[in-house]
Amino acid sequence: MLLSDFIKQGVTALEPLYPTAEARSIVLMLCEELIGTKSYTHIVDPQYQIDKKGVQPLAEAMLRLQSGEPIQYVIGKMEFCGRTFKVTSDVLIPRPETELLVREAIKIADRIRRMRIPFGKSAEPVRILDLCTGSGNIAWSLALGVPGARVVGVDISEAALDVARGQDFSSALKATGALAPTFVAADILDTEQEFNYGEFDLVLSNPPYIMESEKPTLRRNVVDYEPAGALFVSDDDPLVFYRAVARWSERFLSPEGKGLTEINEVLGPETRTLFADSGFSQAELMKDFYDKNRFVFYAR
Repeated sequence: MLLSDFIKQGVTALEPLYPTAEARSIVLMLCEELIGTKSYTHIVDPQYQIDKKGVQPLAEAMLRLQSGEPIQYVIGKMEFCGRTFKVTSDVLIPRPETELLVREAIKIADRIRRMRIPFGKSAEPVRILDLCTGSGNIAWSLALGVPGARVVGVDISEAALDVARGQDFSSALKATGALAPTFVAADILDTEQEFNYGEFDLVLSNPPYIMESEKPTLRRNVVDYEPAGALFVSDDDPLVFYRAVARWSERFLSPEGKGLTEINEVLGPETRTLFADSGFSQAELMKDFYDKNRFVFYAR
């Protein structure tokens, strides 16, 4: 079968679910992963034939995509902050907006690290807590992006923690001397539980924040396939996780520590007020690249 024909057929098959450009991107991504072609192979080589061994895997993968399953689950990975992360249906697929959180967090953490350089070998490492860690994309990005950082990731889902612990950055760890994050099973809604990991310089979180009433606005590939527990909260108490994040921060954030959490854009002012009312004198809304309220930065 000609690669160009497969791409045309694949795009047509996915157009009921996605805009044409996105459908094309998905099909090209699938081909690159399963048969090793590039996004331009069918252009520079119009007669490129798909090897017989590749036809069946492509056909099976297309059936999954046509059912609405996200391409990231089909190929089992996702690019985030320049690194490739394993993803399964047990974890939320990392979003581009969360890369902004990571970039800002690395800036904050690196400032703290540089302030401690004069202390030499006695300098304390930057300690970072990642609540609702999921695939570990935030925790790993900070561990690899901030020299010497000690990162702890927390999640209630053992399946998600298995994914987080299973991320393979062994070569990066060896090359940089970075330490892999420690991943801990805990329910962050149990805000008074024992947690013997000391104080943290930086608390990060991307908790569930989409209200149940917002489900109809979401795509089928999100609602039907991504873990509901990592996405949705009750309309009756949409800030439940933020109260928990605030309490964890009260307990474990160092006196000079900072916090950064991703939020629901429609609840920006309410979320900022929650942190301000929780004793954080500095609580500010931050925008994403669509100019929407996407994060709250807070400090004592």
